[in-house]
Amino acid sequence: MSDTGTNYGEIVKNGLWEQNVVFAQMLALCPLMAVTTSGTNGLGMGLATTAVLVCANVLVSLIRQVVSAQVRIPVFIVLIATLVTIVDMAMNAWLHELYKVLGLFIALIVVNCAILGRSESFAVKNGVAASAVDGLAMGLGFTGALVLLGLVREFLGAGTLFAQASQLLGPAFSFLEVKIPGYGGALLMILPPGAFAALGFLLAGKRLIDRRLAEREAARAAVAAA
Repeated sequence: MSDTGTNYGEIVKNGLWEQNVVFAQMLALCPLMAVTTSGTNGLGMGLATTAVLVCANVLVSLIRQVVSAQVRIPVFIVLIATLVTIVDMAMNAWLHELYKVLGLFIALIVVNCAILGRSESFAVKNGVAASAVDGLAMGLGFTGALVLLGLVREFLGAGTLFAQASQLLGPAFSFLEVKIPGYGGALLMILPPGAFAALGFLLAGKRLIDRRLAEREAARAAVAAA
């Protein structure tokens, strides 16, 4: 299938909101819960996953015509594992402090269901450009979820935003660091129960927004039909 007539806006909308990896599909919850003790950790993990998603989608789209259906899943897994290894080595070389913080969860990007899922459900059926946009949109949607949950937990649990960003991501990110004066935070939000509670409220918020948008769309349709 070629990219002619592809609705890129719809692809981006699906990745960021309608089919968001976390808030809509409820995938990749293991790294979501584990690394989101701060917005900085969530940003680092999200960008690493996005890089793998984009590259995996592009490569799968390129080879989809030459890989038989009988072996495509093992081929895709080997491909994803290779990309994750490259990302893991790159982060160890150039973002070593962040690499030490994220640790094993970088390697576990291999088993992130969202990556194999997009390869199987989208990239194998679409052209390179559309697959790249899909990977980028899905990755940014996942990154947004990680950062949002990380910031909520970090703000409530420690009274900071993007703590150690300059140390983990580089001096250029120092402008992100914020400390709330006079607030020490509630330790519970940094612990696992806080992650589940914060995620629950964020999911409820998305459901509420979706319902309001659906009601608004229905009202517009009723007015147009009158």
